[in-house]
Order: sequence, then C-alpha cells, then structure tokens
Amino acid sequence: MDLTVFRSIMTVLMFLIFIGICVWAWSSKRKKEFDDAANLPFADEDETDEQN
Repeated sequence: MDLTVFRSIMTVLMFLIFIGICVWAWSSKRKKEFDDAANLPFADEDETDEQN
C-alpha cells in the first residue's frame, strides 16, 4: 500500500466521521438534550435565588 493511498483513505474516513458528527449534532432527536445542556449554567442561579 502506497503512502498516498493511505492518506487518501484517511482523508475520506475523517470526512465521513465529520459528516457523522454533524448529522448527530443537528439531529432533531437530540434537541431536548442540547437545550437542557445549554440552560445548565442558569440552573444554579435559580437554586441560589430560592435559598435566599
């Protein structure tokens, strides 16, 4: 196997992994999980306000 062939295979493999991550990140099934994670920093403020 030539080094150029290996590099080509790795480029295609990395591109497919990148596309897979993009599909995973923009999947509508994950929207609730990502919204919950995005609001996580604000959850601590609500708890401290209730304790005062």
